[in-house]
Amino acid sequence: MLRIITQRSEAETELKRICDRIYDDQVIHKEATVSEIIQTVRRQGDLALIRYTSEFDGQNITQADLRVTGAELDVAYQQVNSELLKAIETAHARILSFHKLRIPKSWVQFEDKEVVLGKRYSPVDIAGIYVPGGKATYPSTVLMNAVPAVVAGVKKIVMVTPLGKDKTINPAILVAADIAGVDEIYRVGGAQAIAALAYGTETIPAVDVISGPGNIYVTLAKKQVYGKVGIDSLAGPSEVLIIADRTANPVHIAADLLAQAEHDSLAAAVLITTDSRLAQKVSEEVKSQLELHPRRLLTEKAIANYGLVVVVDSLKIAADLSNLFAPEHLELAVDEPWDMLEMIRHAGAIFLGHSTPEAVGDYLAGPNHTLPTSGAARYASPLSVETFMKHSSIIQYSPEALKEVAGAIAALTEAEGLPSHGDSVRLRIEDL
Repeated sequence: MLRIITQRSEAETELKRICDRIYDDQVIHKEATVSEIIQTVRRQGDLALIRYTSEFDGQNITQADLRVTGAELDVAYQQVNSELLKAIETAHARILSFHKLRIPKSWVQFEDKEVVLGKRYSPVDIAGIYVPGGKATYPSTVLMNAVPAVVAGVKKIVMVTPLGKDKTINPAILVAADIAGVDEIYRVGGAQAIAALAYGTETIPAVDVISGPGNIYVTLAKKQVYGKVGIDSLAGPSEVLIIADRTANPVHIAADLLAQAEHDSLAAAVLITTDSRLAQKVSEEVKSQLELHPRRLLTEKAIANYGLVVVVDSLKIAADLSNLFAPEHLELAVDEPWDMLEMIRHAGAIFLGHSTPEAVGDYLAGPNHTLPTSGAARYASPLSVETFMKHSSIIQYSPEALKEVAGAIAALTEAEGLPSHGDSVRLRIEDL
């Protein structure tokens, strides 16, 4: 079931296939559907949200049902057991502590002749957070998206999430949102929710930035509204790549692969190892752990299509293949992970050593679990405080400094055929 390959050229081909797994023939059709949904929400507002909720989620709601009330939050706290509540609070505290370390600071630099240069950071006014829902429950996603926005100083945080049976939202989602500092919660999902956040409706306010993962329709909607609003990333199916040597425990490695595969039938789970015996043991252990797995059918499908074991001659080759794949999650299950870290150029999150499974980062280590996927780690970074901030350049020149650069500016404006640009400097110099 879990394929084992030993040829580097074959490994490169397979890794590229896995990386490109979301680009199927149906994407173009789905893009057209998403475009229609967005335009309909722009025209019809809440009415479109109500209609799409009935059509896609099978739930009949009214305009008054869209926003979650304070009374519903109170009930949610009563439905969450004390152990889960404590876990949410612990995760919140650790995520908050980590992101407080990463607040960008405004700065200025004073140069000769009274020239001042700098950057001024400020938060967006309103942030929109999408949290997958329906059959799934992801309170950790609420925390990972809302906490950085709060730390950034965003004035209003709006959350949308699909409703479940009887118009309900899982109480853990609501409690996590309240603890994290979300101001408004709306029961709507899919591409229509993204459209509502981007353009606003009678009930849902338009936002400046949208963050949070979703299915292909949500991702395509974020892609189409980008420019009207900012987005965190275009998240694809989740993935893990594990580099392991002979010191790794095959039982643990198999569990880590399955922990990724159980997310989604498109999830990818890859092991690259220098030990052929470990490769075989992991393959056998995956099969064994799958036998009684509660999500066996979905997980088996992911493993069959996007599970892979590659045996290589050295950790250097393993690192090269990992950099080619640029994984969302990278585990370095090796004897000296810090030595190997220097070989890694592209990865969303890196987990070092035998006692650091990906699940630690998924829930409460502190660093964000919203990460670049499908090779985007080559150029993109995890969601952070910076996602909800922007900076303005600060420039001040004294008359003396302006006079010194006037000639260079004049030459450039003449070369570009923009005479008024040159005049804006020349006239000031003449008045000195």
